[in-house]
Amino acid sequence: MPPEKPWTGRPNEDHRRILNGILWIDRTGAPWRDLPRRYGPVGTASSRFYRWRKAGIWQRILSDLQAEADHRGEIDWNIHFVDATIVRAHQHAAGARRDGGTSEEAQAREALGRSQGGFTTKVHLRAEGNGRPITAVLTGGERHEQIALEAVLDHGAVRRLGRGRPRLRPRAAAGDKAYSSPRARAHLRRRHIRPVVPAKKNERRQPGFDREAYRLRNRVERLINRLKHFRRIATRYEKRAANYLTMLHVGMILLWLKPFL
Repeated sequence: MPPEKPWTGRPNEDHRRILNGILWIDRTGAPWRDLPRRYGPVGTASSRFYRWRKAGIWQRILSDLQAEADHRGEIDWNIHFVDATIVRAHQHAAGARRDGGTSEEAQAREALGRSQGGFTTKVHLRAEGNGRPITAVLTGGERHEQIALEAVLDHGAVRRLGRGRPRLRPRAAAGDKAYSSPRARAHLRRRHIRPVVPAKKNERRQPGFDREAYRLRNRVERLINRLKHFRRIATRYEKRAANYLTMLHVGMILLWLKPFL
């Protein structure tokens, strides 16, 4: 984190106090203006959240926690799990600047769309074998899971604390029938990842399908449930997709700090 007392200029507010305020917002889903006074000025907490997002600090914290866990051998690379969940967008999530283009293009850029649940965002997740989050990708709520599969597989590389290239690809990836298609399986095999995906009723049965590994897929569903304990994640209030993704990263950071399995 940036130093609380820089070489020049006015010292920053206490990091712990401001961080507790940001965590309170993420957990309760309350508007910034309702932040209790014990967490410091509202403007200070919100501006620090946004400034650290632009500086990539939240992502860096998550990356460092994953690197430390991998160094301790706590990340299971034998199998990863992919899944997606729909998040209802609050009416306050609409109205971001278009920055050119049509309203439909602006909504797609901000990962907003229409689905059966109304105005929604879809969160695509990849979890490691023990059920902790690796990466997340946002799309509009009406988009199919396979649309973001390639991005989910290509993001979330875990760097090594010592020498060596960052690690990205597990040996196998498990997903539900939404990921069952020749194209999705081809995406996995091109990356030398063994697909653990059941076939649909109208498809041929997959030889060598690993049922025992597929039974572990409930871990990513439990991960989604735990992330949605944070009300700012369970319902989207942010107009910008980048800000909502950062709220998601804050929740993921806490799950890495406090293992739940």
